Amino acid sequence: MKEGKEIRKGVGYIPGEVSFYPEVTVEEFLRYSSSFYESVDESYVKKLCNIFSLDTGKRIRELSMGNRKKVAIVQALMHRPKLLILDEPTNGLDPIVQSTFFEILKEEKERGTTIFFSSHILSEVERLCDRVAMIKNGRIVKIESVENLKKEKYKVVRIREGNFEMLEKLPEVVHLKIENSVAEFLFSGTTEKLIEILQRLKPSDFWVEEPSLEEIFMSYYREGEK
Repeated sequence: MKEGKEIRKGVGYIPGEVSFYPEVTVEEFLRYSSSFYESVDESYVKKLCNIFSLDTGKRIRELSMGNRKKVAIVQALMHRPKLLILDEPTNGLDPIVQSTFFEILKEEKERGTTIFFSSHILSEVERLCDRVAMIKNGRIVKIESVENLKKEKYKVVRIREGNFEMLEKLPEVVHLKIENSVAEFLFSGTTEKLIEILQRLKPSDFWVEEPSLEEIFMSYYREGEK
């Protein structure tokens, strides 16, 4: 690719596992990294280091896994890339730092940066992403906006009391769980069909909610195993 070098100048990357030169200091490493780019906002680099409480005088080998990941974040963002590729970026970060990191990503997103975010923690994907690609066995099985994905396929239904035996025989009902007189399941079907089934079940109470992204993912994953 002839334009590869130019394209890479506009890309920031955070690997799943961070491995940097162990004997250099954080400051030396960031200075070395900045030499690969035509334009680096030094004030922004300092701001990020302060936000993440990075001791830039420490050697890389002296840093914990979480602090090494912070260095990777600063390195990826230092040149204000047009594209960010993030592979399990929150591994090693404590919850407070994760929250700070997501705020920074939201700012980058608002600035127009495209973010490719790979994570097994689907609540993170749901929190940040507009569109989702689901991958199974190395193949993309679905690409859709998070909003549409949550609307189009399933509803989470909980009913109190009622004819639970009937639920086990309905093809529209999956992932049925029954506990303390409450049945919870994912329902695949039209609203009209759900109303019809609820009338037949005769529950004392019921709740219908949008599923989480994790519940949707598991439904696609299990469908592929059938």
